[in-house]
Amino acid sequence: MKRLYLFSIRAFVGPFLITLVIAMFILIMQFFWVYIDDLMGKGLSVWIILELLFYVSASLIPLALPLSILLSSLMTFGNFAENNELTALKASGFSLIRIMRPLTVIVVFIALSTFYFYNYIIPVANLKWHSLIYDIQNTKLSNLITPGVYTSEIDGYTLKVHKDKSGQYTDITIHDHTDPKALKTVKAQKANIYRSENGNHLFFDLSHGTIFEETDLDNPEFPDGAVTPSSEHPDRISTFERATYRLNVTGISLKRSDEDIFQDKYEMLNVFQIGRATDSLKQRKSFISGQFVESIKGSFPTFHAKSAENSPKFREHDPMLVDNAKPCTPFEALTPIEKKALQQEVVTKLYQINENIRNHDNFIVSMDHENAQFWIEFHRKFALTYTILVLFFVGAPLGAVVRKGGFGAPVVIAALLFMVYFIVYSIGDNLADTYVVSPWLGMWMPGIFFTPLAILVGYLANNDRKVVFPKLPRVFFRTKA
Repeated sequence: MKRLYLFSIRAFVGPFLITLVIAMFILIMQFFWVYIDDLMGKGLSVWIILELLFYVSASLIPLALPLSILLSSLMTFGNFAENNELTALKASGFSLIRIMRPLTVIVVFIALSTFYFYNYIIPVANLKWHSLIYDIQNTKLSNLITPGVYTSEIDGYTLKVHKDKSGQYTDITIHDHTDPKALKTVKAQKANIYRSENGNHLFFDLSHGTIFEETDLDNPEFPDGAVTPSSEHPDRISTFERATYRLNVTGISLKRSDEDIFQDKYEMLNVFQIGRATDSLKQRKSFISGQFVESIKGSFPTFHAKSAENSPKFREHDPMLVDNAKPCTPFEALTPIEKKALQQEVVTKLYQINENIRNHDNFIVSMDHENAQFWIEFHRKFALTYTILVLFFVGAPLGAVVRKGGFGAPVVIAALLFMVYFIVYSIGDNLADTYVVSPWLGMWMPGIFFTPLAILVGYLANNDRKVVFPKLPRVFFRTKA
């Protein structure tokens, strides 16, 4: 029995690790494809890229695991059936459930470990890579040159460029005051600007320009990019048809922001923190709604008078309000001018109240959406664990039914099933996000969808039923003799 268990585990672990690595590689490449514009040309060090890759890889594991479990179980039992090993085991008195027992234990362990990983590790990884990609996107090097505006972002330089309709840089002015005792001003008609591979330098490919050099400056000043030298004329003037000017931008490096600004997002919380966050959000919503109702009542003195008249306790605690409350004058007793003024006042106040109600309603909707996001993330952590188990009980019996191993038919079948899983998962996520279904139903929808399929395939495999695919009719073409 131990040999059978070890044999099954060895046959499962190899394909599982291979498919997990392949799935992770594909998902990481997809991530780089999305953020390639934010990562290129920023002068990022190798360690920053590796740190980002490490955190992103951790957050992508829950997406890669279902595919790996499905494909590896399909391949394992497909190989068993194709090599008649499954038939021999059944002939020896082993049922399919008993043959699957060691792998079931392994998959249950993987599922529980995934929940722990998703609940405690991935929130930290999401916090790290979200804050890091935010810092990369806001690196000053990407917004270094603004056409038509003097910029002093680069230490030691003040520059200004323009752009024509074709996107070509024109009318370039570069004030180089890296040397405190000298000033160099470069003017050119056209330029192409490039970044070095490591992002530490900017290269200006200049055409048709002039270089003005001032030396022996006592206290040069550069207000708003303007040059105020001590002498009236430059010491040296030279012209060029084409030249390359290099600016050192090593001082413009990645600045790490405080991670606390991202910590309250639903992706960065575990299930216990989500529970506390939803309770706090519920109390906040109740408090804000109560305050809003009181503010609406407070805008009408009638509410205060009626409250004082109808509430003895109110009269006891705040007698001044009753004493100061003026008796209401009937509308018919007012003069026409007073009636018109009062009507205008009421209309204006009603407009203000309606606007406040709309703003309050939008705020409540945003709070409801935030609450839904918390509960979606809460159920996502549990639903993933169940989905991993269900996909295993779909893949293993299906491999026994199909009786094909290797990377051929199992890869095609697993890809189709995973595509269905991803579609159902996306539909459930979108329906829950748009309040069409509750968060728990949206997140548990893939598991609910695949549970009947797992039962059906398990029944067919356990009773040695074969899935017969319909054959396509042959079409014969006659050729003329």
